[in-house]
Amino acid sequence: QVQLVESGGGLVQAGGSLRLSCAASGFTFSNSGMAWFRQAPGKERALVTAITSASRTTYYAESVKGRFTISRDNAKNTVYLQMNSLKPEDTAVYYCAGAGSNGLWARVSDYAYWGQGTQVTVSS
Repeated sequence: QVQLVESGGGLVQAGGSLRLSCAASGFTFSNSGMAWFRQAPGKERALVTAITSASRTTYYAESVKGRFTISRDNAKNTVYLQMNSLKPEDTAVYYCAGAGSNGLWARVSDYAYWGQGTQVTVSS
């Protein structure tokens, strides 16, 4: 049974930091591209950042470049999202996603596995 369990969300003031974690099980994590998406109220789910299986390549949405960092620990089957200099517009539900195969994938439909989401709220 595939599981992606996110943790680390919460309420933070603008300019603050949060670190999200996503623990994976039930599939070969070390062979899978991973990503973080976010969905704000009334908006579509959008890719924030992605990372290949061996961490060789990463992608960041323009809106988070220089502030967010994705990383992974294949020994722990965990992917992380370090979020610094948070802004109110970063407020959303953040989802961890696994592609099931290596590569960088941009679309929601490219990802076979999803977490339940964790709320991040940034106050001004």
